[in-house]
Amino acid sequence: MKGNDIISLFDKYVMPTYGRQPLVFVRGKGARVWDADGKEYLDFGGGIAVNVLGHAAMTEVLAKQSSILVHCSNLYYTEPQGLLAKRLVELVGIAGKCFFCNSGGEANEALYKLARKFGNGRYEILTFTGSFHGRTLAGISATGQEKVKKGFEPMVDGFRHVPFNDLDAVAKAVGPKTAAILVEPIQGESGILPAKPEFLRGLRRLCDERRLLLMFDEVQCGIGRTGNFCGFKSIASDVQPDAISWAKGLAGGFPIGAIWVRAPYADLLGPGTHASTFGGTPLACAVALTVLDTIEREHLVENAKRIGDYFVGRLLELAKKSGAIKEVRGFGLMIGVEFTMEAKSVISKLADGGLLGIAAGMHVVRFLPPLNITRAEVDEAMGKLERALESL
Repeated sequence: MKGNDIISLFDKYVMPTYGRQPLVFVRGKGARVWDADGKEYLDFGGGIAVNVLGHAAMTEVLAKQSSILVHCSNLYYTEPQGLLAKRLVELVGIAGKCFFCNSGGEANEALYKLARKFGNGRYEILTFTGSFHGRTLAGISATGQEKVKKGFEPMVDGFRHVPFNDLDAVAKAVGPKTAAILVEPIQGESGILPAKPEFLRGLRRLCDERRLLLMFDEVQCGIGRTGNFCGFKSIASDVQPDAISWAKGLAGGFPIGAIWVRAPYADLLGPGTHASTFGGTPLACAVALTVLDTIEREHLVENAKRIGDYFVGRLLELAKKSGAIKEVRGFGLMIGVEFTMEAKSVISKLADGGLLGIAAGMHVVRFLPPLNITRAEVDEAMGKLERALESL
């Protein structure tokens, strides 16, 4: 089918819940995708931090595991889920256990229930302005952005928003109903805004003093993207969280979500308290294990740090020459470029030139390429960006 025919199908049969660009993709390989008309694009959006190995990277494991066992109820045991849980606990480096689901929104839902179970009557969770925690009803209640809440009131009770990076405000907000603090070590949807190291350290001290859980939402900043497997370690590696949520890049494009919970609290959600029909299937876990194997074997966490530093350096050089760039922020391959013009216009012009980026707020374009991206591909992307800015 031609691109316009596919768009017509969406117009007629698909609910309009996304603000889509007029691009129709039909195949991908590595860091590149091709549209229905055969045009090639360099994909630096990465499915919004999902395609950590690029496109069409898990064909072999998908075929192999699908011929063995695709789905098995969590009423039984399967080897891939046990091995994946072990691997994630080892990567965090702190004793704990994991629960598996299908998405970041679901992973955060598990954190909310963990906090309420821990609170034993205390149910309030402090979150932060500018945060994003998913599109479930509890997720938008937790999110510190009013635009996601409009039309869905009343919000789920139990969430209070506090200014990001303001430890005094957090301390004042803690009350008798407070059970936990949930924070993104690096806010993605707001434009790649990092927590300050002393802010995370202060949150840990506060949680110890007030008997609260410290929970990190690493749905976007986890899985090696920042140059560390855990995003918080790129900010303050000495901080010890009580729980972490992941999704997006964990299986490189195959749906999976997970939480890790520190040992003292890892058994709070016992039998009958939480579940997921499709969570932790043999297929999903086998793919995730292959992704983690590849990241380790090809040293992709180190590559994210090295190439990310190079990419940021090139962007800073361009910022000196171009009045269109206001600021460059980034850790590893989680990079935000703040422009003096609207992000939508920049993204449209980039796509015209064959480069994909993702908007974050009004003026920031995120670049979230695969962790195995090369210097040559960064140079190619920079050429496309420079030409786009010249035409704007």
